[in-house]
Amino acid sequence: MPAIRVVQWATGAVGRYALRSVLNRPELELAGVLVYDPDKTGKDAGELVALPHTGVICTDDVERILATEADCVLHMPLPASYFGIDHSADLEAICALLASGKNVITTTGFVYPKSYGPGVVERIEQACAEGGSSLHGTGVNPGFMSDFLPLALSGLSSRVDHIYVRESSDFRGHPSRQIVVDLIGFTRSAKDYTASVRPYRNFQRALFAESAQLVADALGVELDEVAESDEFELATEEFEIAAGVVRPGTVCASRWVFSGLVRGRPFMTIEVVYKADAAQAPRWPDPGFSIHIEGVPQMTVVVEEVSHGLAAAAAHAVNSIPAVVSAEPGIRTLLDLPLPTARGLVRLA
Repeated sequence: MPAIRVVQWATGAVGRYALRSVLNRPELELAGVLVYDPDKTGKDAGELVALPHTGVICTDDVERILATEADCVLHMPLPASYFGIDHSADLEAICALLASGKNVITTTGFVYPKSYGPGVVERIEQACAEGGSSLHGTGVNPGFMSDFLPLALSGLSSRVDHIYVRESSDFRGHPSRQIVVDLIGFTRSAKDYTASVRPYRNFQRALFAESAQLVADALGVELDEVAESDEFELATEEFEIAAGVVRPGTVCASRWVFSGLVRGRPFMTIEVVYKADAAQAPRWPDPGFSIHIEGVPQMTVVVEEVSHGLAAAAAHAVNSIPAVVSAEPGIRTLLDLPLPTARGLVRLA
């Protein structure tokens, strides 16, 4: 079988993990790399991930990427919604790639585009039809923990009353100040946090609404709305994390709750806890994931640790490439594709 030609779009924290994985897998061939950082432009792709030269030179020229022959694009920029920009900016980039004949796997959302309404769905489907291509949105949460796993567990149920999903993440070692400080808001004063987090709140609500809507539709439940609430915790002493210094009185943790409601009652609740350093913020649960299905039977699954969440998100996307490339054109959610696995990646030595 010929190798699948892959373009890596963006080389931030997740993108670099994905790029390294693509270069290390013989069934995949790197066809191009789009970068945003001027310091990366003109470099060989291998340099970005401490691997030998590949002959593929990084570019910031979108038109050049659109003209590149490739089977799939791993679309992994920071979502435009992070910065208060309407998600249509990401949508237009994705649709341009789809129309050019390239399948797209994105980590910017679009896990369940239907939640954005028929206009977004029609725009994507039109681009897919034009290019004979498919779109798949994925990640760890959403993309797996808050949608795939609850649905898989529901297959063991004779009755489902409520689905609860919790993520607790420790950002102590996360190197990106842009994400940890500018977006999530750690190290900011309470006043600055409240003012700056608004775009991020909108993005979070839209993202987890996708996940709740996907699960609800898959189980035949009609949601009335997805409600959101959030709160934060202030540091009591100074401590250092990879992205900077957290001083007393500044934000060191936040907790988000998204509830898919039916007649005022929660059908699904997604709790998301972020900590600048879990050891310094004991109020909320320790890092890990948990899923609880209330019904018959009662079920709880706990994932105590995902040591490299960014690596897991990248791996989930890369492992989905063969299925997305083989899929019929159109929007392809996790409901439409076979289970992505680590086939060929088992190491017994």
